[in-house]
Amino acid sequence: MSTRATIVGWAHLPFGKRPEADTEAMMAQVTPQALAHAGITPEAVDAIFVGVMNNGFSPQDFQAALVGMGEPALASTPATRLENACATGSAAIHAGMDFIESGRGRIALVIGAEKMTALPSSAVGEILLGASYRREEQAPGGFPGVFARIASDYFARYGDRREEMAMIAAKNHANGVANPLAHVRRDLGFERCNRADEGNPLVADPLRRTDCSMISDGAAALVLADAQTAQALHRAIGFRARVQANDVLALSRRDPTAFEGAARAWRGALDQAGLGLNDLDLVETHDCFTIAELIEYEAMGLTPRGEGHRAIREGWTHKGGRLPVNPSGGLKAKGHPVGATGVSMHVLACMQLMHEAGDMQIPGAGLAGVFNMGGAAVANYVSILERVR
Repeated sequence: MSTRATIVGWAHLPFGKRPEADTEAMMAQVTPQALAHAGITPEAVDAIFVGVMNNGFSPQDFQAALVGMGEPALASTPATRLENACATGSAAIHAGMDFIESGRGRIALVIGAEKMTALPSSAVGEILLGASYRREEQAPGGFPGVFARIASDYFARYGDRREEMAMIAAKNHANGVANPLAHVRRDLGFERCNRADEGNPLVADPLRRTDCSMISDGAAALVLADAQTAQALHRAIGFRARVQANDVLALSRRDPTAFEGAARAWRGALDQAGLGLNDLDLVETHDCFTIAELIEYEAMGLTPRGEGHRAIREGWTHKGGRLPVNPSGGLKAKGHPVGATGVSMHVLACMQLMHEAGDMQIPGAGLAGVFNMGGAAVANYVSILERVR
């Protein structure tokens, strides 16, 4: 029996300011949808892995147990909650895969969720600072202040790249128009994204509002199965590679402009897959801030260090470019409900590989890369996905 884990079904709520009061209600929606998409019953699920960061978004914790509240048939199924900052969803996926590939079970349900919009943006920024080293990084402006420092350090070394950051924002918002699951489906254009004014204020200099991902609510789920079980189901997306690489939490102890942990994760994944970056048809990458996507071009090997601006300025990462990046609109347009993000990124990549992405579709997509990170490139996850059924 092959215990290699594959993705056999998924579900995804539209992200945004959602009417549900909490993660419990959102998870109760994606659970039956994902199981139905996979063509299995709740009784077939051997384990549940839930990704919710929380850290103060809700007084209700013990989130894994909430799945059984929404789906009583799952109330006695072993359930575990994962948290790894903004990579919480990918951590839950890895836990589910480890469960299957260790031979402990055949089918795992993975859910990522977060309810963020019930709190004011200032409180959200403070909660998200928990994904940084608070002892040294208690930045003005909350978590955006951490990435503002990264942007400032990058500018000091490689030149001011505000224009290229605005190009990234404009690209992702243009892509988001085609995504029915996106929080914002408006093409904002380069000129608006490149201004700093009353309509696009500085959040933490040099980051403007359009340089920052959305504060969103949402949930996404996927079903994992071992390869033998997947043969009897409707679809299977395989992991050509999956790698996690960590870096030091404190920015003071590393080069904050390098994203070296992300680079190691990419190198490891491409080596594991036996591929080069040019073999990929698309990448969904973690654009929590536009400066992050810019540096991630360098970390994935698309450009040398300090030259990430070339990838966006020369059109390489547009939908018709040499490596489309974030055809979903990314976190920038799709939204970033923290615990849901890693699961969402994998779902969107799966839709591409099944050629079911609608107007987002990259023609002929056969290999997709996903990069999800926790904190400022501290917990780094790269998946390389391909359709196997």
